[in-house]
Amino acid sequence: MFIAMNRFKINLGREEDFEAIWRNRDSYLSEVPGFQKFNLVRGATNDEFTLYASHATWDNRKVFEDWTHSDSFKKAHAGAGANRDIYQGAPNFEGFDVVL
Repeated sequence: MFIAMNRFKINLGREEDFEAIWRNRDSYLSEVPGFQKFNLVRGATNDEFTLYASHATWDNRKVFEDWTHSDSFKKAHAGAGANRDIYQGAPNFEGFDVVL
């Protein structure tokens, strides 16, 4: 199994906007072979931002990487730059192979 995560630093006061973007977008993940589950999780808030992470579980790293080169990936990320004022910088990707 493979876990793909992106960490997002969201400007204070923009948390509801960020959550609405994710709630209302079509991810196309249900069409992708090897996709298992997706969660968007909210972390701590400090004086500068609220931390969020997207957490997707895949059968393995290869099916995840295949998805990142697919038309479904391109469609799901087509409007990604439209709300730059919500974010503090680009998301930080982290990928993990499950060992236990």
